[in-house]
Amino acid sequence: MERPKLTKAGLWSEVRDYLTIAVGMMSYCIGWAVFLLPNNITTGGVAGVSSILYWSTGIPVQASYSVINAVLLLIALRVLGLKFCLKTIYAVAVLTVGVGIVSAYYTAHLLADQPFMAAIIGAVFCGCGVGLGLSANGSTGGTDIIAAIINKYRDISLGRVIMLCDVVIITSSYLVLRDWEKVIYGYVVLYVTAFCIDWVVNSRRSSVQFFIISSKYKEIGNRINREPHRGCTVIDAQGFYSGQDVKMLFVLAQRRQSDVIFRIINEVDPHAFVSQSAVIGVYGEGFDHFKVRRTKSAR
Repeated sequence: MERPKLTKAGLWSEVRDYLTIAVGMMSYCIGWAVFLLPNNITTGGVAGVSSILYWSTGIPVQASYSVINAVLLLIALRVLGLKFCLKTIYAVAVLTVGVGIVSAYYTAHLLADQPFMAAIIGAVFCGCGVGLGLSANGSTGGTDIIAAIINKYRDISLGRVIMLCDVVIITSSYLVLRDWEKVIYGYVVLYVTAFCIDWVVNSRRSSVQFFIISSKYKEIGNRINREPHRGCTVIDAQGFYSGQDVKMLFVLAQRRQSDVIFRIINEVDPHAFVSQSAVIGVYGEGFDHFKVRRTKSAR
């Protein structure tokens, strides 16, 4: 079996994923170590478990975080594959190092008298960080791994899965903190984090469709094939008023590729008629995979 060749576009895609994960983990590190942990506010997942262990036993959060994730990654390796686990290992390593550095050298206590604002700001940083990691096919580990496994087979909101998994962890923080007010702040963190995860993931994966009517449809189609690397479908159409036969291009692309497509159209035929609209989901080669329940006969 031949190994797939590593193209320049593929290499850049991998580099971009790792850079995105690094940015996401630094965002999570700021939210957790700067805003939540010093204010005794619990977050979800392994980070929440590590926080509880730190408050009760004094074990550094980065130590327990890395050990628990190591166990979960061994379980996830079979289901999610080596590529996902490599990126998750990288994410866990970046976050562990980041939290260790912040814990050692950052001594300020922000928003000590405003725990609600600390919860909101920390949750935004954490949620956006997790969302960036998941959109780059990585994660911060913990319940993110569980969510990624479920999302692989079911079309269920990632943020909702994580929220359901984390309720027990946040509630159990009362056994250590003995403060229901901090538990409620933990629920606020949970909701805001889930919202930010869905917002980031959906915004990065959102797709659009184009209908392009132009006499230069061949040139436009060839350029779209080459530059954003998207396929085009030619549809035979007829103008109702003029009665003339026209060719219409149908294109599906990622939202971030819209500017490239508009630039191509403007360069080739500034007078082209173009319709762009958002689509809820696109499944197939180059987009998301189908997530359907398997029947017994199909197994």
